Amino acid sequence: MDGWNGRLAPTLAEFEALAEAARATLPEAFRAPAATVVLRVEDFAPEDLLDEMEIEDAFELTGLYEGIPMTEKSVVDPGGPDVIWLFRRPILDEWAARGDVPLDELIAHVFIHELAHHFGWSDDDIATIDRWWE
Repeated sequence: MDGWNGRLAPTLAEFEALAEAARATLPEAFRAPAATVVLRVEDFAPEDLLDEMEIEDAFELTGLYEGIPMTEKSVVDPGGPDVIWLFRRPILDEWAARGDVPLDELIAHVFIHELAHHFGWSDDDIATIDRWWE
């Protein structure tokens, strides 16, 4: 169910709550490790990040994982938290362009995709959890 039809776009805080709801639906085995990843929601990626990634249009980046995947971490790696960034305006733009995917499901899709980078998941692993296209 998409609770945003006919309403104003969700605020950053409401957007974050929708992403956290997606995290809460993860299978139990993944919930605790996923809880260690910090979630940040901004309207757009910062200009310096877009420049670093050679992205000219800020609407092209909906999310980003920042960290060292669990499959590559060692005890000597720096101890900063892993972060998933969701960029509200590009996700809203994609949602409006698609017109056939509920907003909460699209947010969950982007979140799960970025979380997959943290876990080192394959596309098959992602497909067992993220069924938004069906």
